[in-house]
Amino acid sequence: MDLRQLRGFVAVAGTGTVTGAANSLGLAPASVSEQVRRLEQSLGVALFERTPQGMRLTEQGSTLLARAQGLLDHADEVRRAVTGQRRKVRIGALEMLAAARMPAVIRRLSERRPDLDVDVRSHTRQSLLAGVAGGELDAALLLDTGLRIGGLGFTVPHDPGSGPVAPDLDFLDVGEVGLALVAAPDGDREPLLVSPPGCSIRLAADRAFGPEVPRRELTSIATAREWARQGLGSALLPDFALEPDLASGALVRLGFEAPALALRLVWLRGREPALRDVLYAMSAPTGA
Repeated sequence: MDLRQLRGFVAVAGTGTVTGAANSLGLAPASVSEQVRRLEQSLGVALFERTPQGMRLTEQGSTLLARAQGLLDHADEVRRAVTGQRRKVRIGALEMLAAARMPAVIRRLSERRPDLDVDVRSHTRQSLLAGVAGGELDAALLLDTGLRIGGLGFTVPHDPGSGPVAPDLDFLDVGEVGLALVAAPDGDREPLLVSPPGCSIRLAADRAFGPEVPRRELTSIATAREWARQGLGSALLPDFALEPDLASGALVRLGFEAPALALRLVWLRGREPALRDVLYAMSAPTGA
């Protein structure tokens, strides 16, 4: 098996389409399609069922996917041992988490493994999940809740025939993000100032408040926070975005108890050995 073929196969399996895989690999769709075709020819089995909805893994394809990323990780390890190159770890995070939570993680990683180069990328949630599933990212940090990925209410990339949960993604909850309903001390309590649909904090707000609560949709969490500071309504915001305003009195808690969200690290199942140091740094207590 050619390593380029394996990379193309993993990318197609993660994104569900040849075009999506080509975009993630920086190749032409025809090149990726040829890689998959040659891999199927060399193995003598069909790895995908071609459907109008995309590329769906066959039973043999699922078996290969469970092992393919491990083969690619091992090949990279051998290459680094021979060439002396430093290992690069690619971690994706929601922009607000990249700013508020990733610096401590990077510090712990650099102390534990100074030989690692850590590349942190900010993406939307769907781009993060697709990047992990397609091998573009080693792991992703996002907000979620419940016992499965997507419990907060968002969709995950998956094989169209596999059901609602992506079977090839695993996760570990490495912390919590508290939520607080806040407003200016003498400001309006309504409407509820919310970020756009699909945002993690917006999903949490929609779960916490019924549809009868008046809402004003704004462009971002930062905008909702500033409008709340100006007395134009209340906002459900993450704890790490509130500390300065609560300390100064610019915002006050309104007493509503919102469930905390899980700080969730997601990776492709089977990659735990290659991600051991990342998992350690992510799960270590703050300040460790």
